[in-house]
Amino acid sequence: MTDYAHPEALVSTEWAAEHLTDPSIRILEVDVDFSLYVAGHIQGAVGLNWSTQLSDQLTRDILKKEDFENLASAAGISKDSTVLLYGDSNNWFASWAFWEFKIYGHQDVRLINGGRKKWELEGRPYTPDIPAPTRTNYVADQPDLSLRAFRDELLGHVKARDINLIDVRSPDEFSGKVLAPPGLNETAQRGGHIPGAKNVPWALAVAEDGTFKSADALKDLYEGGAGLTKSKDTVAYCRIGERSSHTWFVLKYLLGHDNVKNYDGSWTEWGSVVGAPIEK
Repeated sequence: MTDYAHPEALVSTEWAAEHLTDPSIRILEVDVDFSLYVAGHIQGAVGLNWSTQLSDQLTRDILKKEDFENLASAAGISKDSTVLLYGDSNNWFASWAFWEFKIYGHQDVRLINGGRKKWELEGRPYTPDIPAPTRTNYVADQPDLSLRAFRDELLGHVKARDINLIDVRSPDEFSGKVLAPPGLNETAQRGGHIPGAKNVPWALAVAEDGTFKSADALKDLYEGGAGLTKSKDTVAYCRIGERSSHTWFVLKYLLGHDNVKNYDGSWTEWGSVVGAPIEK
């Protein structure tokens, strides 16, 4: 991991296992399937349900500042805590949580490289015991919107063709053959992709064991194959923003692209906006 631009943003499963009782560390599990956490999780890990705890329940949006503060406080997190995040599906939603923690200014937040998949492949133990952390009084920073892309901003960039735009969905979603992955609700009126976007499915960034590929392999994938350049701003998107937060993490923290944003409106928003241009 030392070849990455910011290796401090990752920890190995071995490192995590060695620090389970460290009082300065708080472990959070964020899954696509929350029942996995209920059945068993890393000792001391607090489970977060993405759909009910990491997004606003009235407006389609991330958590409001006060709601994020309440979530972090209930999980026993202080501003100086080291937050370790992991989950299923190669850290899909763990990456979303990482992005949200960074939006609200938490300094020391890291992903457990490989997530649940790597932990299980190594035969490491789970527990069904739900932790009861001591509540803190967490005070978040004002949201850093430089990490987030919005529809109107993106419309201007699409017309000017002046950014790197990366669609991390499957090829069938990108082409417009399907509107959503199998088993998920179709949430857009039109299929296709944002004009000028390059298609690099998010899962190409990970190895068979769920860990991120080497820095050289990632450079070949994103800079060589897709032609992403550090001289331009980059926006990543998917269907609802969780897969693109994974790619956002790769570009910003592993490859060192400084100006990367996650468009969490993604295709659910863009594919339903009246007048928004679409390519197939």
